[in-house]
Amino acid sequence: MKQTSLASHGFKKYAKTTRRAVFLNEMERIVPWTDICKLIEPHYPKAGNGRPPIGVERMFRIYCLQQWFNLSDPAAEESLYDSECMREFVGIDLGVESAPDETTICNFRHLLERNELGRKLFEEVGRYLLYKGVKVSSGTIVDATIISAPSSTKNEDNSRDPEMKPTKKGNQWHFGMKGHIGVDSKTKLIHSAQVTPANVHDSQVLPDLLHGTETRVYG
Repeated sequence: MKQTSLASHGFKKYAKTTRRAVFLNEMERIVPWTDICKLIEPHYPKAGNGRPPIGVERMFRIYCLQQWFNLSDPAAEESLYDSECMREFVGIDLGVESAPDETTICNFRHLLERNELGRKLFEEVGRYLLYKGVKVSSGTIVDATIISAPSSTKNEDNSRDPEMKPTKKGNQWHFGMKGHIGVDSKTKLIHSAQVTPANVHDSQVLPDLLHGTETRVYG
């Protein structure tokens, strides 16, 4: 059993299990973490003479938190310090270690994008859910969420990330990417996902979010 420091428990007299904690406990149980990590490991940096890389599973869990809770790289780092249930989900004990910084989180996200692993990971999750008897119904809910990114050019390259684009939602401008998801209307499980620059209209991605046997689609 892994030992934890006093920092991971505190001295709380009163506590309540939040909906976020319940959700993360369910994902802990459902997601095939070992199988997914095997897909990422061939592309992940190996330990060498420099600082050893953070574990694949830990980084993928942080990546999942970003998708589930719409967190940018800086917000993901901050949330790991702010939320105890997120730290427990990732496996971070602030009594003995710090959370990965936003640059490390960003580099991992780019690694998945560069090696086109997103679709493979979702297919692996889908196969696992089918094995567990979770089936996709005939209805799909489609939605899109803007994933914000720093728009400043005060960095080493003196430029913005070329994969990020500006878009206007309501009366407010945003800069970053957009996560498009297809959700089963009955089980509320995500069965498909696409990531595009933020200026791509939702309708352009719709065909990629459907599994093909729907009798109804919700937006």
